[in-house]
Amino acid sequence: MMFTLPGVELVSEHGKDSYEVANFTAPYSLQERAAADPVHNGSCGEQLLELSATGMVMIGVTLTVITAITVMGNLLVVIAVCVVKKLRQPSNYLLVSLAVADLSVALVVMPFVIVTDLTGGKWLFGEVFCNIFIGMDVMCCTASIMTLCVISVDRYLGITRPLTYPARQNGQLMAKMILGVWLASASITLPPFCGWAKNVNTAEVCLISQDFGYTIYSTAVAFYIPMAVMLIMYYKIFRAARKSGAKHQFAAFPLREAPEVAEGALQGPKPAAVAEECAALGRLLRSERHNVSIFRREQKAATTLGVIVGVFSICWLPFFVLTTARPFICGVECSCVPVWLERTLLWLGYANSLMNPFIYAFFNRDLRTTYRDLLHCRYRNINRRLSAAGVHEALRV
Repeated sequence: MMFTLPGVELVSEHGKDSYEVANFTAPYSLQERAAADPVHNGSCGEQLLELSATGMVMIGVTLTVITAITVMGNLLVVIAVCVVKKLRQPSNYLLVSLAVADLSVALVVMPFVIVTDLTGGKWLFGEVFCNIFIGMDVMCCTASIMTLCVISVDRYLGITRPLTYPARQNGQLMAKMILGVWLASASITLPPFCGWAKNVNTAEVCLISQDFGYTIYSTAVAFYIPMAVMLIMYYKIFRAARKSGAKHQFAAFPLREAPEVAEGALQGPKPAAVAEECAALGRLLRSERHNVSIFRREQKAATTLGVIVGVFSICWLPFFVLTTARPFICGVECSCVPVWLERTLLWLGYANSLMNPFIYAFFNRDLRTTYRDLLHCRYRNINRRLSAAGVHEALRV
C-alpha cells in the first residue's frame, strides 16, 4: 500500500513502513515536475511568476522610472560637488562616494534585475555572468550602506569634536576612509570567487551563495554592523542635542535681566560701571549666539541622521532578515521563498539608493539650490549666486 503526500512517499516494504522524502534523486524528481509544469524551475524548485502583458508593462514602466530617477538624483550630487566651489570640501567627499555607489546600483545592477523580473524571475544571462552580476550587486549595495554608516560617524565627530576631528579638513584622510569602505565591500564580494562559498548559478537561477557561514558573515558586515553603528551615532547626537538645548535654556534667563541692569547702571553717576555692564552684556550676547548656533547645528544633525536611519531601516531591514533566514529555512541548494516576495523586498532595498540624494538635498540648502539651478540649466554664475545666498542666510540668522 502506498500513500502519496506532497513531496513525501509512504512505502510499505516487508511489513515495515519507511518514508522517502522527495529530493533530486527521488522517483518523482523536480526535473519531471518541471516538465509537467512549465512555470516551475526544474533545477532549483523555485516557482516562477506568470505575468500578463499588462502586468509586464506596468512592472517594466515602474521599475524603469525608479532606475531613471535614481540615476538622475545621484548624478546631480556628483555634478553639484564637482561644479560648486562651496561644496568642494572634504566633508562632502562621502556624499560623492555614496552617490557613486548608488549610481552604480542603478546603472550596472537594476537593468538586469528588471529583465529578470519581467521574465517572472528567470535568469537569462548565463552562468558566467551570474557570478559577475552578484559581485557587482553585493559590492555596490554594500558600499552604499557602509558609506551611510561612515557618514553618521563623520556627523557625530564633526558635531561633538569640532576642534579635534581633523578628517573634515583633511582630504587625504577622508579619501582613505572612502577607500576603506570600498575595500570592506570587496571583502564580501570576493569569497565566492575564491572557493569559500559558491553562488547558485544553475540554468535559469542566479542566487547568491546560501552557505551558512558566508550568509552570516556577509549580512553582518553589509548590514547589521553598519545599522548598529548608525543607531548608536543617532542616539549620541540626539543626546548631545538635548544637553545643548538644556544649556541654551539655562543661558537665556540672564538675558531677561540684562536690560534692567544696564538701565540701572545708566541712571548711576559712574560711567565706568556703565561701560563694564555693557561689555559684560556684549560678551553674554556673543556667548548666547554661539550656543544657539551649536544648538541648531546639533538639532539639524540629529534630525537629518534620524531620517536617514529611519529610511535606511525601512528599505533594507526586511530584505536582510529574509536573506539571513533563507538558508536556514530552505537549505543551501536554492531558495524556497516566493519570487514575488523576494523581488519586492529587493526593490525596496534598491529604493534607498533613490532616496539618498533627495534626503540630503532636503536638509542641505546649498545642495537644494544647486539642484534647482542645474535642473533649470542655470550654469552661469552658479557659485556667485550660492555665495550671495549664504551671506543673506547668515545675516538673517
